[in-house]
Amino acid sequence: MIAPHPSTPVTPARTARTVRKAVVPAAGLGTRFLPATKATPKEMLPVVDKPAIQYVVEEAAAAGLDDVLMVTGRHKRAIEDHFDHAFELEQALAAKGDTVRLDAVRDPGRLASIHHIRQGDPLGLGHAVLCARRHVGDQPFAVLLGDDLIDPRETLLSRMLDVRDRRLGSVVALLEVPPEQIHLYGCAAVEPTGEEDVVRVTGLVEKPARQDAPSGYAVIGRYVLDPAVFGVLERTPPGRGGEIQLTDALQELATGGTVHGVVFKGLRHDTGDKADYLRTVVRLACERPDLGPEFVAWLKGFVAELDGAHPPGVAAAAHPAPPAHRHIAA
Repeated sequence: MIAPHPSTPVTPARTARTVRKAVVPAAGLGTRFLPATKATPKEMLPVVDKPAIQYVVEEAAAAGLDDVLMVTGRHKRAIEDHFDHAFELEQALAAKGDTVRLDAVRDPGRLASIHHIRQGDPLGLGHAVLCARRHVGDQPFAVLLGDDLIDPRETLLSRMLDVRDRRLGSVVALLEVPPEQIHLYGCAAVEPTGEEDVVRVTGLVEKPARQDAPSGYAVIGRYVLDPAVFGVLERTPPGRGGEIQLTDALQELATGGTVHGVVFKGLRHDTGDKADYLRTVVRLACERPDLGPEFVAWLKGFVAELDGAHPPGVAAAAHPAPPAHRHIAA
């Protein structure tokens, strides 16, 4: 546990500040992806040719957040290494004149000023956010979860920062999901504000049963938080799963009318789910100009094979995919 601090009042700061800092919790064990995550952090699993966590940092940087704190745990050293200089590798690429790969290797460390702290005890998302208190201080800050990748063409985070600047308090990202999926998320009770995509959050429940959900709005992995949340987290007891839940702290803030939600209708990838992780890799590969044309052509043939090349009940694995062809994109 981190050292205790004096309690912070629940009332949000009344002086609007430009949010400059982001916190990326990355201390989870990644059990849904075992055995791949036995020795490799789940945040470092590749999405095409970049680790998932790099997409998250790129999103923060694109929204103007140039100070990023990663809350990690034991066995997460690979994350720190990825955003650090790799002198030997950079030297070797430079000697070969391979400027394309050299830039790709250097890019992660140039995205923002990146800091690291270890959570220590795996006590939940709320505790991970509390670990950022000394770094964040009394400033509002963003929290970006690495499981949620937001399409870079979307402006969700920038929109949330705009809402925070105008309305103060805290802002969460909301996504309307089917009733049968609401138990997988924190769920928000909401009321309109007069802005089409902005609602006032009046209550929050962590992973409710379908019949207990106050709405169909799920809280997804983007938050802009007022520093008042630290004082609430400090006294929040363990909740669901025996962990300190950020949802529980936001519930207390919501009762004071200081939490708003931005309803997101854009493209999001849940890479914490195996099936959606695979869909994400396929989608992003298809959109790449250097990979897409050849990969899409192969994919169409593979899908056609699955649809008609084998009789019902025969596993697709019994029909191998067409042989790979060596190809260098123009």
